Amino acid sequence: MAVLQKILRRPEVESVTGLPRSTIYDKMARGEFPKPVPLSGRAVGWLESEVLAWQRARIAQREAS
Repeated sequence: MAVLQKILRRPEVESVTGLPRSTIYDKMARGEFPKPVPLSGRAVGWLESEVLAWQRARIAQREAS
């Protein structure tokens, strides 16, 4: 049985990461941030698990410095 994952819309992603929209899209273009999941038409969302993994990687990077 598949486990449902929460999908975050852009305002939620901005809120939990502290990044503005432009930075999120710049980081995505450079492969430094998870890509969104298409929802419908022009609507997209990010998997909460992938955003969380991105946050954990930033924290680990800080602790390694």
